Parts: sequence; C-alpha cells; structure tokens
Amino acid sequence: MAGNAREIRARIKSVRNTEKITRAMQMVAAAKVRRARERVEAAQPYADAMTEVFREVASQVPPSEYRSPLLQKRRVRRVALVVITSDRGLCGGYNANVLRLALNRYRYWMDELDDVKLLLVGTKGVQFFKDPEYEVVAKFQQLPQIPTFADAQSIVSAAANLFEKGEVDLVELIHTRFRSMVSLVPTDTILLPAIVPGRDADLHGAEGARPSAPQAQYVLEPGPQEVLDALVPKYLGTVVYQALLESAASELAAKMTAMSAASKNAKELAGELTLIYNKARQASITQEILEVVGGAAAL
Repeated sequence: MAGNAREIRARIKSVRNTEKITRAMQMVAAAKVRRARERVEAAQPYADAMTEVFREVASQVPPSEYRSPLLQKRRVRRVALVVITSDRGLCGGYNANVLRLALNRYRYWMDELDDVKLLLVGTKGVQFFKDPEYEVVAKFQQLPQIPTFADAQSIVSAAANLFEKGEVDLVELIHTRFRSMVSLVPTDTILLPAIVPGRDADLHGAEGARPSAPQAQYVLEPGPQEVLDALVPKYLGTVVYQALLESAASELAAKMTAMSAASKNAKELAGELTLIYNKARQASITQEILEVVGGAAAL
C-alpha cells in the first residue's frame, strides 16, 4: 500500500508540473494572439483598399484585353494547392482542420484531373504530405512568427512561376480565416488566375458579390493596362499576406484554447489523484493500526 501511495504521489507531482507548463504556454499564447489579432485588424484596411483599387482599375479594362498572364483564364488541366499550416503543434485541431480541407480538395482534383501539385507552407503540412504519391513542388518552413510581406511575395512568386509556365492552370489557396478567438474557419479560395472581385465567379462557380458603386474616379497614367499589369502581383501578395496573418492569429488562438483545456484537465486529474492518494493513505494508516492492535492482543 505504501508503494502504491508513493506512485500516486509521484503522478500528482508530474500532473501538477504539467499544469504549470500548460498554464505558462496558455499565458504566452494569450499575449501573442492579442498582438496577432491587432496585426490582422491593422492590415485589413490596406487589404480592403487594395481590393477596391484592383477592382476599379480592372473595371476599366475589358477581360478580353487583359495582358497580364496572371489574369488569363484557361481550361483547367493541372492544379496547384497552396496549403498554409503551422511549424509547431500543441494547437488543438488547427492543423488537422486545414489539412482535412486540403486533403478533400486534393482528392477532388485528383478525381477530376489526376495532376495536382502542392506548395506547402509550414512544417506540419510538409510532414502530412510526405508520402511520395504527393507532388510537392515548393516548401516554406520556419517562417517568422510575425509574417512579412516578403514571405507572402515568395509564395506568390513560386505559384506565379508555375502558372506562367503553364505547369498549372489553377492555383487554390487553403488557409484558416480568423474571424474571432473562437471562430477559426478553414477556407479555400482561388489565387490564380487572379480573381477580379465582383466580376469573376468564386471557387465553386457562383457569382461573386456585386461591388458597390464606385466611390472615386481614377485617372490612370500611363494607362489602365499598364497600371493593372503592375497592380496584379501586389494584389496577390496582399491576399497571401492577409492569409498568413490570419493563419498566425488562428494558430495562436487555437493554442491558447488547447492549453487552457489542458490546464483544466490537469487540475481536475490532480484533484482526482489527490483523493485517491488520501484514500490509500487512510487505508494504510488503518492497516497499521489494526496490525498494532492485533499484535497487542496476541501478547
């Protein structure tokens, strides 16, 4: 019985140490997610303005006159998926949810085309798609915790290179949209060819939301075509940058929630083990008293 009590006491100590670690990780994630959310909110006005400018400039150029190869639509024979995950774990179902969506999209396109390439952002995605059956053409790992626009441009450059060379005809971006601390939504959108908001169809063929009436008249120099050609890469970089920011915030929010649940479970387990330990200790003391009484009676 004494040996059993010692084992339980050791388990209680281990669980309480684990609780301290998860509590500390929860506090760190809470501090970081607050800053990450602020970055998402700070970048949103720029992303909205870039979308508005892109839409207005594109509206001045008929689709038949697009010159940028990144705007050219063609028959879809080959597809690439850009999948954004995290480099680390301990963040609940964050990676599992986005990878489940990525796998569903991969299987859908494989059934349709049998030619799907992957551009993976994050170590978890690289580990998930490590089987040779997956054609991974680019990996982006160990990006900084605070994503930069240069990181987004690197991803866009790799995807655009495939698209311009004709190696793929469609590029989908799969990431987690940060709506709130408790609403993290895996999302897939078309990255290439660049979609003109309000004019082109969305990912599933439905008509996109109609833009509001123009709020300003733009005077474009040297001309709409030239401005549009220069604007497309910046617009795509903004889309991916916003996705990186929202994915980083989603990862931290998921980690904070997971560590909070782990701390709660550890506390409850420690309480249950303490109750078991007290019962075992009482039983041990009772047994010792009975042995003493029995010995005294024998004398």
